[in-house]
Amino acid sequence: MVAILSGAGISTDSGIPDYRGPQGLWRRDPDAEKLVTYDYYMNDPDIRRRSWQMRRDSPTLAARPNAAHRAVAELEAAGAPVRVITQNVDGLHQLAGLPARKVLELHGSARSVVCTGCGAGSSLKDALARVAAGEDDPPCLDCGGILKTATVMFGQSLDPDVLAEAVAVTRACEVFLAVGTSLQVQPAAGLAGLAADHGARLVIVNAEPTPYDELADEVVREPIGTALPRLLKELAVPAT
Repeated sequence: MVAILSGAGISTDSGIPDYRGPQGLWRRDPDAEKLVTYDYYMNDPDIRRRSWQMRRDSPTLAARPNAAHRAVAELEAAGAPVRVITQNVDGLHQLAGLPARKVLELHGSARSVVCTGCGAGSSLKDALARVAAGEDDPPCLDCGGILKTATVMFGQSLDPDVLAEAVAVTRACEVFLAVGTSLQVQPAAGLAGLAADHGARLVIVNAEPTPYDELADEVVREPIGTALPRLLKELAVPAT
């Protein structure tokens, strides 16, 4: 089985900026991190208003899968056992054609929203339509509670079931590719070390050095849009 841990770098060719790279969002605007920090978001109406404006202006919903996303979906469609563990919330792996059941979204999805009070869910598009109509901090239509995107904000824990499945996939894989991730955010970053500990071939594809480069069997600094399709072809993983 091939396990692919994907981070923000896999989606930059789709027009979605990364966070920690040289031009990343957190480096350009350190204050932006507050907009996705749970305590700030829940306790400061101004942060929520700014966060909704950020969502409204975000390129995520308009983004389309790029060559790297398509290469992963094509490998799976060819019969290879592939599982994706993604730190991204953009849904581009699924849009590229990878079955949703084969994508573990560690940090949730930015394409839907959830009420922090009653748990009701709805689409981000519907919430943004309300923002465009003049609701700068749209409440839940069911209970009036605070809405947020269905993502794991800073200060929130990952879904334990999703994380447990990601660990199981990592332990079972023969090849583990970490693609477009700085491998700095735990526990996701630790999956690279776990894969190596369990005998998987570890390949890291990232523009910047990561803390796990010394453990890797191969480190690739080429652009992901060309490097990943080539690497997946070279793997020639037999179908099961």
